[in-house]
Amino acid sequence: MDLGDAIPLSTSFPLPFRVLFLIGLGILGWATNLHGLHLLGIDAGSALELSSGRTFLPTNSSSSRVSSSPRLSYMPVYRLFAGYATWCFAGWSIFRLATHSNTMLVDTFKYIPALSSLGVLTTLICPFELCQKRERDMFLQSAARCLFSSMDSPVYFSDVVFADVFTSFAKVLGDVWLSLCMLLPGGSLVSPPHLDGLSQWILPTFMSLPYIIRFRQCLIEYQSPTNTSKRPLFNALKYASSFPVIFLSAAQRIVVLELAEVKGELVTREPWHGEHPLFRLWLLAAAVNSLYSFWWDLTNDWGLNLLRSRSAESRRPLVLPSLHSKTSSIAGSSDAHIVTQPSGHQVLGGAIHRHQSYPYGLRPVLLYPLLVYPLVMFFNLVLRMTWSIKLSSHLHSQSEGSVLMLWLEVAEVFRRWMWVFLRVEWEVAKSAQHKSQIMSIRTASEEVELMPSNRSDPMDDDYVLASEHSG
Repeated sequence: MDLGDAIPLSTSFPLPFRVLFLIGLGILGWATNLHGLHLLGIDAGSALELSSGRTFLPTNSSSSRVSSSPRLSYMPVYRLFAGYATWCFAGWSIFRLATHSNTMLVDTFKYIPALSSLGVLTTLICPFELCQKRERDMFLQSAARCLFSSMDSPVYFSDVVFADVFTSFAKVLGDVWLSLCMLLPGGSLVSPPHLDGLSQWILPTFMSLPYIIRFRQCLIEYQSPTNTSKRPLFNALKYASSFPVIFLSAAQRIVVLELAEVKGELVTREPWHGEHPLFRLWLLAAAVNSLYSFWWDLTNDWGLNLLRSRSAESRRPLVLPSLHSKTSSIAGSSDAHIVTQPSGHQVLGGAIHRHQSYPYGLRPVLLYPLLVYPLVMFFNLVLRMTWSIKLSSHLHSQSEGSVLMLWLEVAEVFRRWMWVFLRVEWEVAKSAQHKSQIMSIRTASEEVELMPSNRSDPMDDDYVLASEHSG
């Protein structure tokens, strides 16, 4: 038996340290998102509208003291992660040295993870110029907008990404509540707290918070005077479908109590109760949420055509960038547009593209290599099907010390990391195409204005000028 099997995870890596680890993984994932988008020629700061200083996402500062170098969009996040990881690793190392992997000593030294967590929280709200204050302030400002903005306020794309990322940390938010119960007097790091009565609904409420935020954002978008589509309403339905998964899972205690009366106390250790109607209803809710979310990812968040009707599929030209050119810049800035060159190539934001018929299931504008898309779709499907399980508190409460559950949470962070790349890419592509259409309309309007009201004389100078413009 190896060391990993001999020492329980609650002894070697208690839940509070697991929460800190997953938060740090999210910070590192966002830094690599910004870095990767920059290397691929996509200006994430412009695409996410970060330069205005109103968003949480770490990027170019609005301060005049800071240079506009693209490196600033990700280097502060790397530095923030380095400081965060150093602090948390030091706390965990001290905890391991103090407990010597002895389960009996874990609760004696539980003040160490408590101090580590308190240090992180204190640094987050610290008003002094240290530990990347600009990035911390942006994070807090965006969180405040998501939580407290009025129903008539605009919903920024960066806040949408912020809230979507936090849906992947729904289980982590639930773990924050459990960790607090463990660290308080009377709690234990070795086993999860026993939640009874009204307290059993606090955990699912914490896990629902990111979905409530996104649900509210969708309603704000739907009620916007400029909105003419029902798409935000269907998007809100997607987030609403997670609530039955979360709360039906919490209601499984009713299933356990009823079956315990028939089968005895051993049934409380079983996570599967397929014969009970309430359990089957939870399974149905989990399947609907996973499949609907997967369809929405591909069709709406990424703009892919795989799950669209065949009538929506057409043989339009494929647009691929020269990704390895150092001079290419696929930006979401105001001057990003598509123009056709005499050679037949197209330019999107300065990057040269070539015409082909795009593969089935994708879309005309692809800014990444073709192999990326089927791989991301496959991993997204697999991990979407497991995420509804992680939203189920009755399962992870039965296996709180399970290494498998931790790896599933890591896998969800990885899925969201991939999702950000394609989500930003689709936003850039839509923005560029929209601006290209506006330019085409403006050009056509200018040509019409050059046409004379009286064309009786074909040799009229105005008529000749209009003919030259039109072709």
